[in-house]
Amino acid sequence: MVAGSSPARPTTLHYRRPALSDYHDFDHFGLDPRIVAAVKAMGYTTPTPIQSKAIPIVMHGKDVMGAAQTGTGKTAGFALPIIQRLLPQANTSMSPARHPVRALVLAPTRELADQVADNVKRYIAGTPLRCAVVYGGVDMDPQTQALRTGVEIVVATPGRLLDHLQSKNTSLGQVQIVVLDEADRMLDMGFLPDISRILNQLPRERQSLMFSATFSEEIKKLAANFLHEPVLIEVARRNATAENVKQEVVRLHESEKTDVLLELLRTRGEDGGRLTQVLVFVNSKIECRRLARQLQKAGVNADAIHGDKTQDERMKALEGFKAGSIEVLVATDVAARGLDIVELPVVINYDVPFAPEDYVHRIGRTGRAGASGLAVMLMTGSDERSVAAIERLTKQKFEATTVTPARRERSRERDDARRPRREARTEAPRAAPVDDFFSRPYEPGAPGAAAPPAVEPSPARPQGRVAALLGGKRK
Repeated sequence: MVAGSSPARPTTLHYRRPALSDYHDFDHFGLDPRIVAAVKAMGYTTPTPIQSKAIPIVMHGKDVMGAAQTGTGKTAGFALPIIQRLLPQANTSMSPARHPVRALVLAPTRELADQVADNVKRYIAGTPLRCAVVYGGVDMDPQTQALRTGVEIVVATPGRLLDHLQSKNTSLGQVQIVVLDEADRMLDMGFLPDISRILNQLPRERQSLMFSATFSEEIKKLAANFLHEPVLIEVARRNATAENVKQEVVRLHESEKTDVLLELLRTRGEDGGRLTQVLVFVNSKIECRRLARQLQKAGVNADAIHGDKTQDERMKALEGFKAGSIEVLVATDVAARGLDIVELPVVINYDVPFAPEDYVHRIGRTGRAGASGLAVMLMTGSDERSVAAIERLTKQKFEATTVTPARRERSRERDDARRPRREARTEAPRAAPVDDFFSRPYEPGAPGAAAPPAVEPSPARPQGRVAALLGGKRK
């Protein structure tokens, strides 16, 4: 597809394609048997709606704007047809020249890039194709070595990819397909200049794809500059949340947030027990660190993930959370996009997100692949406007509830027990002993009346000396 030409509005399909019911498994897409075998080995048998719509269109070479709820399989929706299109050019030669970069996937965060690359590597396991992932925060040397040995598919964050291009570690002159994953986040985070620099190094004749859970009208206008007659794919209402995720809003005072969170962690698990795998979102790195420490002091096995941590620290925390050794992971929005955590039961918004679109991505971490999930948002009086914006975006109305923390309930019971004792002391105050000496009338010379002590006259002062000291004359 020609990119960079005059902006074009998203269009509908101009060719006939089978109905969604025709794609009840991955065998009916016309994918290579090696790809189908890899997908089945990962445990997937039935394509999701976004996959059923996107795979045939991408295989036909069309530019795509794909909008689907988070957790519905967008990665396979573009990765599988890309692999299918590249297979005819696959080569078993060891020469790097036989393995030029033909497909480029750009992602906004290191975690998402690593996850996409991991899926792609599993899809191409039975083929000669190669895949490499490059992102910041780690040493460039292993990435440089992987790129120089030759790879057909590169998954990258924009900044680190520009570093490699500047160092001439790779070339994008033969790229046939480019993907912007979580495209709205890419543009929101200010990556547009980096993306433009990267796209300028690509051939004009290419296929361009954009996939994300949300697409605002502003993002569509920006995307029109590098998509040519894109096909818009929406498998659900725009900016909608998953129907299998139960959403709750808890109204509270700012001072109650941590106590309410601890109460939710203690009581919202199976059969009223404790929760063992919860993702808690906050809006700042400082709050992320503070809350994780508070939870640890309260006996909760918690860790934090935010932008100030090194890549190794972030990956270690994520792996521990996925493995179950970490019960609560406190995160900023750096972890909100694209993370795939199997059967994550609960997401809690400790802070209401600043951008309404981030709410969709946050709660999309639970209820993935058709599983049920719970999303709880803590709302203070200052959050009402932000919650109203989320309601307008998702076209729903929240019914706020309240939660009484056990700690505050015990404190209230202690206060109730002490109140009768305080009231009894108020109704019958104990009389202080009174000495009758002070109530008797004064009787001069009465027994016990002590005469005032005689005051001895002070000796006469030497007037002359004092006058002299004050500057006078002796008499």
